[in-house]
Amino acid sequence: MVSQSSATAVKRWAVGITGASGAIYGIRLCEELMRQQIHVHLVISEAGWRVLKEELGWETARRQDALSARFASEMDKGLLTFHPNADIGATIASGSFRMEGMVVIPCSMGSLSSIASGASNNLLTRAADVALKEGRQLLLVPRETPLHAIHLENMLKLARLGVRMIPAMPAFYYQPSSMDEMINFMVGKVMDNMNLDHDLYRRWGDAHNGN
Repeated sequence: MVSQSSATAVKRWAVGITGASGAIYGIRLCEELMRQQIHVHLVISEAGWRVLKEELGWETARRQDALSARFASEMDKGLLTFHPNADIGATIASGSFRMEGMVVIPCSMGSLSSIASGASNNLLTRAADVALKEGRQLLLVPRETPLHAIHLENMLKLARLGVRMIPAMPAFYYQPSSMDEMINFMVGKVMDNMNLDHDLYRRWGDAHNGN
């Protein structure tokens, strides 16, 4: 496992997956972060587990086994730490635990509302609150349509606090040919805002020039 003393050498990011549609975004982001040797602290809401089952076919009755089946190699290397959402005493619930920041992907309107109101009633929302209070990066990937005024007001409130809002809005200018390319585009946009290099999608100049 990666120790606290190595915080200067190893980047740590918290990743939260909630009950909004699009769980694959969160899984793909975890894969890409760990590919760059970034230590991921993963927390999944109860509704998030249901979406993983319904959208990706995960067998979620035994959650640790489900994660091990997908991320066995990464877990063996100490690149993934899973925290149950009810574990309010987990490392990522404390501001003294050094982190680069947190991404909630996808972010349901319920979780977004809790974060906006400071209601830290589970580990996921507490970890987001910690990112806010410590002045760390917090990125939310909301996925809902249509949006009503409360949704928009909550997003504006958080944006004014410096939270990065990255709605799940895939682009088409680079002419994606598969669902996988559209997923990679969104994950790439998130990583752009995390200041991390990647080659998940063709940028405008490359796409325009046909490269």
